Amino acid sequence: MKLIDVKILRGPNFWSVKRHHLIQLTMDLEEMEFRPTNTHPDFKDQLQLLLPSLYEHRCSEGVAGGFFERVDQGTWMGHVIEHIAIELQNLAGMDLGFGQTRGTGKEGVYHIVYEYVGEDAGVYAGKAAIRIVEALIANRSSELMISSEVEEIKRLWNASKMGPSTASIVKEAKSRNIPVISLDGDSLFQLGYGCRQKRIEATITSNTGIIATDLAGDKDRTKQMLLAANIPAPAGGVIASVSELQDLIEELGYPIVIKPLDGNHGNGATINIESYDEALTAFKRARKISDKIVVEKYIAGKDFRVLLVNKKFIAAALRTPAMVIGDGRHTLRELIDKINQHPGRGFGHDNMLTKIDVDDVCIELLQKKGYNLDSILPIGEACTLKPTANLSTGGTAMDVTEKVHPKNIKLFERAARTIGLDICGIDVMAADLSSPITENGGAIIEINAAPGFRMHLEPTVGQPKNVAAPVLDMLFPLNGDGRIPLVAVTGTNGKTTTTRLIAHIAGQAGLTTGFTTTDGIYIDNDLIEKADCSGPGSAQMILKDSSVEFAVLETARGGILRSGLGFDACDTAIVTNVAEDHLGLGGIDTIEKLARVKSVVPETVLPHGYAILNADDDLVYAMKENLKCNLALFSLYSDNYRIEEHCSRGGLAAYLENGYLILRLGNQIMPVEEVKNVPLTFNGKAEFNIANALAAILAAYTHNIRISTIRKALQNFIPSQETTPGRMNIFHLKDFSVLLDYAHNPHGLKALGKFIKTMEAASRIGVITGVGDRRDEDIVALAEEAARIFDEIIIRHDNDLRGRTHEEIDRLLTEGIRKINMAIPVSYVWCECDAVEKAIKIRKPNALIVVLIENITSVTECINRHQQEMDKITALRTAV
Repeated sequence: MKLIDVKILRGPNFWSVKRHHLIQLTMDLEEMEFRPTNTHPDFKDQLQLLLPSLYEHRCSEGVAGGFFERVDQGTWMGHVIEHIAIELQNLAGMDLGFGQTRGTGKEGVYHIVYEYVGEDAGVYAGKAAIRIVEALIANRSSELMISSEVEEIKRLWNASKMGPSTASIVKEAKSRNIPVISLDGDSLFQLGYGCRQKRIEATITSNTGIIATDLAGDKDRTKQMLLAANIPAPAGGVIASVSELQDLIEELGYPIVIKPLDGNHGNGATINIESYDEALTAFKRARKISDKIVVEKYIAGKDFRVLLVNKKFIAAALRTPAMVIGDGRHTLRELIDKINQHPGRGFGHDNMLTKIDVDDVCIELLQKKGYNLDSILPIGEACTLKPTANLSTGGTAMDVTEKVHPKNIKLFERAARTIGLDICGIDVMAADLSSPITENGGAIIEINAAPGFRMHLEPTVGQPKNVAAPVLDMLFPLNGDGRIPLVAVTGTNGKTTTTRLIAHIAGQAGLTTGFTTTDGIYIDNDLIEKADCSGPGSAQMILKDSSVEFAVLETARGGILRSGLGFDACDTAIVTNVAEDHLGLGGIDTIEKLARVKSVVPETVLPHGYAILNADDDLVYAMKENLKCNLALFSLYSDNYRIEEHCSRGGLAAYLENGYLILRLGNQIMPVEEVKNVPLTFNGKAEFNIANALAAILAAYTHNIRISTIRKALQNFIPSQETTPGRMNIFHLKDFSVLLDYAHNPHGLKALGKFIKTMEAASRIGVITGVGDRRDEDIVALAEEAARIFDEIIIRHDNDLRGRTHEEIDRLLTEGIRKINMAIPVSYVWCECDAVEKAIKIRKPNALIVVLIENITSVTECINRHQQEMDKITALRTAV
């Protein structure tokens, strides 16, 4: 068996609109195509012994054990790989179940699709599944170490997964239908799109002030500001050298606390110091982290963490330092090991509790108590292992939110306002929080920016608190979802022109508009990147830009198949048409499958939004069956029965009637503009652009853009090399004309041909090519359409032949031409510009040259050069 390709899908995709995170393996089963599982002795028994938990996997019958029954009866190895990849991830602690295995249309080659949580872990699981199946086939299951594979998957997952705080905010955002985009693959996330976006990095938000963050990072300045606001804080000072230590201790008196000025998570901090020797050791420890050291009076009491969001009290927890309880039998080392084996403990922030690290601080604390790691504690004796109660050093937490005194709540909120943090964790030492700390001798020890949420989300004792909810309430008040208007345009032909027209209308409405096309990425008509930008990466570039108020995204087949959509949902989706193109690529070998790819886009429309479908195209119209949104239809024919049925039920539609572009909502008729006044339609002769205009009108109308604005935009959208590059660009020279268009498939060329035949010309010369990765029959069919349109044909070649030879393309194009017209003159020129030069050279007066272009810039330069030369000749003749 051979692994051909691995694709990681990150958005709505061909396999599932709801399950965005899928991995697609393309496998050639080779000889295993003819040897299903039941042809291998003991295959099922080995698999069952190796992975007994696969018994829970259900197949189409939906009953437990169904997968093993399929293996026993005989199923393909790709199907087995799919299930093993899912189960390995489940054994690593994930909860996954979705998978599919389907043929690509090529014998023995399959797409194996399954869910993942972490990308690296998911890919590893798939490759591990292949190794396992190969070992089972070779009867080498005894060599397999499933536990090692699972541990590696777990390691990869832990290395990439979000921390608990970030994960809680992301989860809450998704529950509110707020879009989420990872910006760095770590803890930096964008919530929302465009100008309505917010950002978080762990629990720092785009609302968090840098001054407040700096203040919180300087423990001494924080304390001075609190004291100035008459908020209790411990007395103390900041020193930079040992020589200052003794004087400050004499001023404060023991016990004291020594900690780095800008430390966090309790790192480098030592509490309850009662001698100069201890102080000196603590100073050296803190100095490893910071040049400046805080020395302050130790406040006796319990360690509390109070969380405030938007300067409002949210939760409180009592923190207990890492400790063990003696049993009279086990050593301290053994007791620590036992605690660390608890499944709730992990490394760093991997889990809700952190493993206890036996470091120098721990050893010193034990020595201070007269113990070492080999000591055996009496039954019931508690031994603290860390000087601070931070969860990051192995501590635990008890929720005490409901026990906090109202006066303390007001005090904590005043402290948050004093420092200015939108989200902050206040560390308090006090006998309790059920009485005012101003009366029980308590004090605020620190105020922390970016506080961890772990202790509140899953306290060791007490009721969990959804502390992420108030964060989202703050960032998106009034139930905001952070979305901007987003129109996605897909289809076989007409996508780019429709996208550009909608963007133009939105711009005329005063909106900062970002749009993507096969020509590039644009923001307010400024070209940001020149390339084919109809995929998910380009879409996200627009959605990440904080200036964009309205997004229009051309969405091509390739990007959907390669990695899914670049957005989770849209307000409006347009499907222009579905015709035979790109068939045979990526396992899409029928027009019905191609329609399924395109249908991913309208199926992502939000419930309040609109799917705008071509009622003249059967495959597009059929997409309405799987929609969970509003429907709008467009048609070139006012008597289209689908339009009439839809509008009779109160539906929205646009169509052409008596030379007018008409909007209809139920029985309400709204004329938009006369076709002859819409330059894009070339006086109504370009039917395909009439269809594009109808779709654009519906998109604008459903986004509450006034009809008067739509009308004006239709009137002043002039097709040209600037506004519609490579789409119906016409150059009128002295005695001939040139039309440039990207038409590259039979459907597109047929539509263009109808327009060409309306143009007055003494003869029509076509410069055509075949795209190398298309099927033979598609190349032949394009040539047939060309033969129906042109009086003479010049065959040229793209720079990239996409896997074919030029002789092969020439042969197929010639075959198609000769099927229609044996007598039509055909010539062959490799270079596109040379082909244009030849067409100009052989033209007759009043000829029309049509170039199906690849490089719009070079061809335009060629034409402009001829224009300049002709202008010079005319000028000379005039001078004479």
